[in-house]
Amino acid sequence: QVQLVESGGGLVQAGGSLRLSCAASGRTFSTYAMGWCRQAPGKEREFVAAINWNGGIIYNVESVKGRFTISRDNAKNTMYLQMNSLKPEDTAVYYCAADKSTGTWRYWGQGTQVTVSS
Repeated sequence: QVQLVESGGGLVQAGGSLRLSCAASGRTFSTYAMGWCRQAPGKEREFVAAINWNGGIIYNVESVKGRFTISRDNAKNTMYLQMNSLKPEDTAVYYCAADKSTGTWRYWGQGTQVTVSS
């Protein structure tokens, strides 16, 4: 079993930055692919970014490409999402996820709220 805890969300003005963190515990962190998803009110949960076990393969959706950076520090069992040039449409609850070896994310965090004001 893996436990994931997100932190770093908050309220920022458009154009500002936030850095989200996801701390993992319970099982071997370094062997898992990790990712970030988000869900805005009234919308379905959407995938944002993913990173493989050693950080060598990264994928970002087009809407955040060039603004968000996903990274991980396996020594600290932590994954990060650096969010720059934030837009109001980025407002959502952001969830950390781990282990997509079965085709879907197996472990999820509780989420952290990101609100971007105009």
